[in-house]
This record gives sequence, C-alpha cells and structure tokens, in this order.
Amino acid sequence: MATSPKVLILMADYGHDPTETAVPYTAFKEAGFDVRFATENGKAPECDRRMCEGVIQKLLGAKQEAVGMYRKMVASEECKNPLAWSAQGFSLDQFDMCFLPGGHEKSVRQLIDSDTVHKLFASYFPQTKKPGKKVVGAVCHGVMVLSESKGDDGKSVIYDCTTTSLPARFEQVAFWGTRAFLGDYYKTYGQGSEDVEMSVSLAPPSSPGPSERARDNKHVRGFVVEDPNYNYITARFPNDVDLLSEKLVKLVQSLQ
Repeated sequence: MATSPKVLILMADYGHDPTETAVPYTAFKEAGFDVRFATENGKAPECDRRMCEGVIQKLLGAKQEAVGMYRKMVASEECKNPLAWSAQGFSLDQFDMCFLPGGHEKSVRQLIDSDTVHKLFASYFPQTKKPGKKVVGAVCHGVMVLSESKGDDGKSVIYDCTTTSLPARFEQVAFWGTRAFLGDYYKTYGQGSEDVEMSVSLAPPSSPGPSERARDNKHVRGFVVEDPNYNYITARFPNDVDLLSEKLVKLVQSLQ
C-alpha cells in the first residue's frame, strides 16, 4: 500500500497570515497528505490575531471562509503538537514537501532569521532540483526564508531559481494606506526597511546573475510562479493561495 505524501509546514510561534497557512493546509489534508507542523521548540503556532478578528479583520484581514479553515487547523492534533525544528538531529529529509507561509507581523522574523532553519533548507532545497522528488512551496514573506538560506558557496539556495514574493508596490500600498492608524504594522522589519521584493532580489551576494526575479503587479489573484528546473512554486499574497495550493498538490502527486 502506498504511503501518503508527507508535508511539513514550518512556522514561527506567532504571526503568520491565517489565509496563507490554513488554505494550503486544508488543501493538503483534502488531498490525503500526511501534514505536520514545526515551530522552533514545538510550541503550537498561532497566526496573526488581527487578521482573524476585530475591525482589522473586517477591513483588511482574512475572509470568513479562511477564518473557518484556520479555526479547524489550530484545533487539529498536528497543529496542537508540532515538531521542533531546533531539536537535535531534526531534518527535513523525511518530508516530500516543505511549505513556508507568509505574514507581515513582526514575530515571523523568528522563522525568517533562524540560522537553524537556513541550514535545514541549505541541505533540503538542492533536492528539489529536477528530476529530484522533493518539493518546496512558499508565499509572500515565506520566500525570504529561502532567500536568506545560503549554501556552502555563500549564495542563496534560490539563487538560480525563478521566484516571486510580495511585490514592493503591494507592500507600499498596505503600509502607507494604514500608517496613520497602524504605524509600521505592515513593515515586518520596521519603517524604513527594504521591501520583501528587494530582500529577495538581493539574495545573491553580488549581482542577480542567472536569477530571474519574477513578479506580477497586474493580476489581483491567481498568480503563481513555477520554476522550470526545480520543484519549487511560489505566490505573492493571500489572493494567490488557492491556485498555489492546487499547483502544489498536483506537483507532489505527480512525483509519487
């Protein structure tokens, strides 16, 4: 009997976007995948509360359908009992796919800035090169985890990949449109820090070289980038995650 594909969702303890987390999780579960979570020390993760409740949710946050998916996700045994990615001997190799959700709340820096996670992906990501069978998916700020993960050559693991992330224009609209009442809430590294798009584009140590930094500022929803040489699919923000989830499910299934 064939085993179910094993999927890991890596998260900070707090702050990820509920739509970018729960919609893919729901799609993976409906596809019959064996889904696990991992946080730094095995603490059950919680997404950004502002995106799930109150005035901010109604104006800018997750839609009710996504909030419902999120509530079911956090009540699941796998979410209540995550693995610890800082545990001695922990490896990503046992998983067929690793997924990195985004989120702009500052606490997600726990994942983005983790040297431990960077080392894990420095080992895992090269295995996604075709005809390899490992898969990585990421959305929004989740791409920064990969752009900050460096191999032995000092280059980002996505140095020669086609990727997308949160477009600078979208980030600036959100920041300046809410600055008067939310301060720098929409700037993960604080006011004046570089945009996510710039952080990803500057991942190589010198010039972009062979990398193509794909983005799309025109489509409101349903835009993803599939790398031609790696089993690597990325999206920009919450409106893209339905398509992203569908593409990732099909890719994982095709490699079994």
